[in-house]
Amino acid sequence: MAAFLPISLLIFSASGFFVFVCGHLTDFTLLVKPTVVSGVDVATEILFSAGTSNASEVPTTEFTTSYRKSTAETTTESPTGKEGQKPVRKVLKTEKEDDEGPLELAKRSTRSLTVAKKLKNVLKKPKVIPKKPKVTKTPKPEIKKVKHHQSAATKTASQCPPLGLESLRVKDAQLRASSYKRQGLGPHRGRLNIQVHVTSSACRFNPAVHFTAVLLLQSGIDDGDIYDGAWCARYKDKNQWLEVDAQKLTRFTGAILQGRNSIWSWDMVQTYKVQFSNDTLLWKPCMNGSKEAIFEGNQDIETPVLSLFDSPAVARYIRINPQTWYQNGTEGDICLRAEVLGCTLPDPSNVYAWQTEPTESRDKLDFKHHNYKEMRKLMKSVHDECPNITRIYSIGKSYKDLKLYVMEISDNPGKHELGEPEFRYVAGMHGNEVLGRELLLNLMQYMCQEYKRGNQRIVHLVKETRIHLLPSMNPDGYEMAFKKGSELAGWALGRYSYEGIDMNHNFADLNSVMWTAIELETDQSKLINHYFPIPEQYTSEEAFVAPETRAVISWMQNIPFALGANLHGGELVVTYPYDMTRDWAPREHTPTPDESFFRWLAAAYASTNQVMSNPDRRPCHNKDFLRYNNIINGADWHNVPGSMNDFSYLHTNCFEVTVELSCDKFPHASELPIEWENNRESLLVYMEQIHRGIKGVIRDKDTGVGIADAIIKVEDIDHHIRSVADGDYWRLLNPGEYRLTVSAEGYFPSSRTCYVMYDHFPTICDFNLTKTPRRRAKDILAKGGKLPKDLQLRLRQLRMRKLRVSTKAINQRRAAAKRAKRV
Repeated sequence: MAAFLPISLLIFSASGFFVFVCGHLTDFTLLVKPTVVSGVDVATEILFSAGTSNASEVPTTEFTTSYRKSTAETTTESPTGKEGQKPVRKVLKTEKEDDEGPLELAKRSTRSLTVAKKLKNVLKKPKVIPKKPKVTKTPKPEIKKVKHHQSAATKTASQCPPLGLESLRVKDAQLRASSYKRQGLGPHRGRLNIQVHVTSSACRFNPAVHFTAVLLLQSGIDDGDIYDGAWCARYKDKNQWLEVDAQKLTRFTGAILQGRNSIWSWDMVQTYKVQFSNDTLLWKPCMNGSKEAIFEGNQDIETPVLSLFDSPAVARYIRINPQTWYQNGTEGDICLRAEVLGCTLPDPSNVYAWQTEPTESRDKLDFKHHNYKEMRKLMKSVHDECPNITRIYSIGKSYKDLKLYVMEISDNPGKHELGEPEFRYVAGMHGNEVLGRELLLNLMQYMCQEYKRGNQRIVHLVKETRIHLLPSMNPDGYEMAFKKGSELAGWALGRYSYEGIDMNHNFADLNSVMWTAIELETDQSKLINHYFPIPEQYTSEEAFVAPETRAVISWMQNIPFALGANLHGGELVVTYPYDMTRDWAPREHTPTPDESFFRWLAAAYASTNQVMSNPDRRPCHNKDFLRYNNIINGADWHNVPGSMNDFSYLHTNCFEVTVELSCDKFPHASELPIEWENNRESLLVYMEQIHRGIKGVIRDKDTGVGIADAIIKVEDIDHHIRSVADGDYWRLLNPGEYRLTVSAEGYFPSSRTCYVMYDHFPTICDFNLTKTPRRRAKDILAKGGKLPKDLQLRLRQLRMRKLRVSTKAINQRRAAAKRAKRV
């Protein structure tokens, strides 16, 4: 799979439709069968001619160059000048596999440049190879093969980023259409990778292992949702179009097209045209040499197809005009989702441009998409720059033997310090949700730089917290998505592991174990509410568990994390446990005993995120999370059995939430600086929440040695935690007054009241436990000592008390048996 790199391009047509065109970076020639049509719209005839602007280019990086080339449309009139001939159109596509790996638009290979240079010379004298017409009963016009040459303008076309339909930088008001079937299929829904429903269906093979299928749909059950999955024209003719207003003069260089996945039918545009305008009155067609270009669109409903324009045009408006579309029997709808590539040109009349341009990050970080090798290189560079506070280690390998690297940031790397809590960020569980990966790489660089500068906030975090950053939990999936590149990976490519496992559903289902025990156990005092053991079926080699999941579980068990978050993409919301509904309902609010604190954690991230906290932002897809202040109980959104959040809460001490970072799963590299600015404060604030609540050390009163596995109970919160190897513990809590009880095997329980304030540091509550007489005797005898008289007397009293209790119970049973015989 890594040996080939197809490049897919999506093109915006002047009529309002997108066409998907696929090709390859080194494929600069194309044989075209011109379309023969009769009659040309007069408006098309008078459109201003295409030309290249003298304005300076705005280079950007990171966009895959696979694309399908356009075909040319010619007009042939009958010798008698009569109208009425039916158009005959044949669209050819040439796709070549590139074995040089993923290439970004701004990074063309030497081979590509050489080929393009040669073709540019050929362009001066294009060869037209006539093809003999076939002899049939009905005479057909002659179809010629024409070599498609790439102009110099096309070379620079690849440098323009997406305009922002998918990322929502393009507002709904900037989208217009010739018609639409209903509000839910209006032009505002014609956005690349727009989704409607994300449903999960799970099949349980046993209490611990299950298989979950995720279904992504672009329409509701009744096909009538106000947030539907595409733009669909009301009429089915070639006069329909989708229009984008860039609001500024823009060098349009290409477009990306995608179909619509309805429950009831497949909808996709197969070919389309593109037009440009500065005033929406006169429209210029996109040309292929001297002929109007027809671009090849989609062959399925999900794969994004990129098309680069042969001659980039400078204009304000662009239209996509579908020409052919998939026919569902006799009912074929014109539906599409799209993205447009374009470089916004500076306005020479705007003397205050600095006030209107989007603010990018001032931090000097490596803003780009990093593949596996580049990620390792960057992590090493951070370690080399800050060797005293960083450490790189691996927790295991993926199915394809790629190591799962973690960056540790601490003032004493490699060692757990008494009283210092452990924090983790995990990104890339879904390989195509790449923003979290880049944010964690940025966070490493930022903390290293700021620590060296003496930033007291960062210095305090590093000295008081042991931080672990896992930027890529699913490196195999990421590599698949990376090879397609931003916008072209689609909604699901790379989401799963190489084996096809969704790791967000791959952890042991401890929720069902807990709820089953509650239903079967009549004595509530015997129920456990923490540290649920992993079922044996799950740990077997035959269990359907990814090696990446096993590695993370082992990591969780070896390091006493107190707080964490896993970073996803595709929405803008923070979800908290439980993620699984109790009765396997599609969605139902299912809170944990720590509901209030989980809401605090989720709000800490969402309220400081610049996009989530914007009250005027548009919902990403069909769910308006602004109504919930951008936080929601995971099970109340959709049922997720086997999630990492639930497993972490029920099997370890760690509290964890899921952060959906952006509407766009795979943002373009040019958007990464802004995304960093949107999330930097949130990433830091969330880490600081680990110092909220109560912490302390549980020691043996006689020896002062820390007690491991002591149980810490908080009154009225039915979820306990345990102390770690050195006896230290961290109980995350909201401000308030709490009654804590600590117990350990062989010790008398101890209770005390602790107060949590609003300060940014925890309340310290230490406990000194006294051994029981049995434990004292056991320890003395183990050392070969002799029991003191007071301890011998105490043990004798305990034995007598136990004997009296057992004798009383035996006598009661005998008396009951005698009464039963009499009856």
